[in-house]
Amino acid sequence: MSALDTSRDSPVHDAGTADGAGVDPLWRAVRLLDVSWGRAARAIGLGSLALASSVGLAAVAAWLIARASQMPPVLQLSVATVAVRAFGISRGVFRYLERLASHDVALRGMASLRANVYTSLASGRTAAVAGVRRGDLLARVGADVDSVGDVVVRAIIPAGVALVVSAGSVILVGVFLPSAGVALFLCLLLAGVLGPWLSARAARRTEERGAAARAEMTSTVLETLEGSGPLTVSGRLSQRMDALRRSDRELAAVTDSGARTSGTAAAINNVSIGLAVLASLLLGIPAVAAGTLAPVELAVIVLTPLAVFEAAGVLPAAAVQMHRSRQAARRIMELLDAAAGTEVRAEDDGTTGPTAVSATSPGRAELSEAHRAVPRATSDTSEAVDPTPEITVADAACGWNGRAAVTGIDLAVRPGRAVAIVGPSGVGKTTLLMTAAGLIPQVAGRVSLDGSPVSSFAPDDVAQQVVFVAEDGHVFDTTLLENLRVARGDVTPDEAEAALVEVGLGEWLAGLPDGVGTILGPDATTISGGERRRLLVARALLAPAPLLLVDEPAEHLDPATADELLTHLVETSRTGGRGVVVATHRLSALAAVDEVLLLGRTDDASPESPATVVARGTHAELLAHDEGYRWALAQEAAV
Repeated sequence: MSALDTSRDSPVHDAGTADGAGVDPLWRAVRLLDVSWGRAARAIGLGSLALASSVGLAAVAAWLIARASQMPPVLQLSVATVAVRAFGISRGVFRYLERLASHDVALRGMASLRANVYTSLASGRTAAVAGVRRGDLLARVGADVDSVGDVVVRAIIPAGVALVVSAGSVILVGVFLPSAGVALFLCLLLAGVLGPWLSARAARRTEERGAAARAEMTSTVLETLEGSGPLTVSGRLSQRMDALRRSDRELAAVTDSGARTSGTAAAINNVSIGLAVLASLLLGIPAVAAGTLAPVELAVIVLTPLAVFEAAGVLPAAAVQMHRSRQAARRIMELLDAAAGTEVRAEDDGTTGPTAVSATSPGRAELSEAHRAVPRATSDTSEAVDPTPEITVADAACGWNGRAAVTGIDLAVRPGRAVAIVGPSGVGKTTLLMTAAGLIPQVAGRVSLDGSPVSSFAPDDVAQQVVFVAEDGHVFDTTLLENLRVARGDVTPDEAEAALVEVGLGEWLAGLPDGVGTILGPDATTISGGERRRLLVARALLAPAPLLLVDEPAEHLDPATADELLTHLVETSRTGGRGVVVATHRLSALAAVDEVLLLGRTDDASPESPATVVARGTHAELLAHDEGYRWALAQEAAV
């Protein structure tokens, strides 16, 4: 497992720390876009040239039409004729180049922001991510990131272009007739301030609803698609579809509300155009009569505003986009702030919640290669973790968001020792493993690595010593070999094949068209649940960490294969000098472990109360002295 660089030079540093407190979340997020302001200036320049070509086309065309009506010699019109053609062609060329430049800025920024978000989440507190619905998390790293990136193309650059072109147009008209220039300035101010202000005011009320509605729809769609089978069997699919329709109606209502605002802003822009043309006529006609303005020039100052207001016309939409992007940025920064874990915990002397990186967590392969991580509140001078570490959980309560799911846990794991955690579903086995791995902070008690709080170590130090293998660990849409290299980047094809044979996938591997070079498809949809579990176990065995925490390695396997895999995992770990903790439903193979912890609730405990250790000992001791353990094993054998 390659380590993440925790350099404090990372651009993500401000994303998830108290440094950004009180700062507009949009500008905090924009900093994470890593925008090249040179490229942005080039995009504004090209956009200004495109719009200036439109204004120039309108002004020259007005002069040409008015001058041609006076029937001068044709040669006097040739320059204007060529200018009309030049402006007409350059307008399209500069618009195309501006689109290339602005979208280059935006797409680069979105890629940087998304990479920074992924890096922050991977190196931050897992509890912050695990507590968010998958669909909502997808919306934040997907649509919300896009919305923040859109602020460049749809707000910042258009506003810059409007400012440059409006100023130039006012100067142009003012050269012919100063009073008309002032009138144009006032009308542009009306269109460029009142329209966006009304749009922004309405956006404050609608965009928060819109962001929530979009996130809810994404969450509902994802949960419906992923769980369509179980939902159909349980009869809850129709309820989920009703919820989806409600989300769609809410989103449509928000969209309609925004459309009304856009219509109002467009009306203000059109009124401003009319006022500018009328003011030019009212001011220009007396000037022509007085001889201070030529009749041909009157046509220029009257018709030029028709093109100038194209710049002001985009500002209401830019104001709406600013609020849309701000809401998206707020949701992203809330997630990053939670992942940074700036809250103080007394037992850890003010350090943040512990962190480790799972060998099977989504994004681990990509993140380990490219991006810097968020600096955590750990000492730069943290000593390296001992090569033969021991994790100790002492009188700990484990849970989420300060609420304990399981209490009274005492557990020690070191190389050469194997422990099994058993109990019914939902009792807190996975939560206990994640707490022991330092992925979520304990609610109470102490979790230490070689006697020091696990949170006092840098995340990479913990990740080098502890691997947590999640039950639903991610399988990437790439080759089988690359999926195994998530654990260790230098795994050779021969090592990969040997690891797969070890976990009972030799026959399956032999049937693959390209061996370890076979593409597995998105999230391993092309393989069975049992094959996926064994693949994750093989990945864990290839990781160099001396401590393995494995969640349900025997899930989706037949009893004989499950027991064989579990026994092999324990024996291989011991032979390789590793410590292993296994959370499992299978009891028949636990003779191989040193100690079994049985989690449950006492008979007088309420269903809402935290679970605890109701029995512990070797497999043989529990069979001899615990009636519930004997009954569970008998039920397992009867299946």
